[in-house]
Amino acid sequence: QVQLVESGGGLVQAGGSLRLSCAASGCTSINYALGWFRQAPGKERELVATINWSRNSIYYAEFVKGRFTISRNNAKNTVYLEMNSLRPEDTAVYYCAARPGQALVQEENYNLWGQGTQVTVSS
Repeated sequence: QVQLVESGGGLVQAGGSLRLSCAASGCTSINYALGWFRQAPGKERELVATINWSRNSIYYAEFVKGRFTISRNNAKNTVYLEMNSLRPEDTAVYYCAARPGQALVQEENYNLWGQGTQVTVSS
């Protein structure tokens, strides 16, 4: 059974940077797309970025364009989210998610989720 484990969250000041990682373990023989989502207190979970297996299809939510970068290392079964110029409104639990095939933007299309990692940005 495939599992996703996020790491790299923490507390950072506004304007700072963090790098999140999400490692997939278990049977990963199929090509799968990966996405990062986040959920702030009192808000619904929202998409941050997605990347497909071959890395030629990448999507960013408007509010992170130019600040966040999603990447993946298929040999390591790991996806990354490089977050720069962090703002207090980026404070949330960040989740990675996987699905076979294309990278889609709707969270209901992702059937495998990590446990989440907390990112807190202080002002």
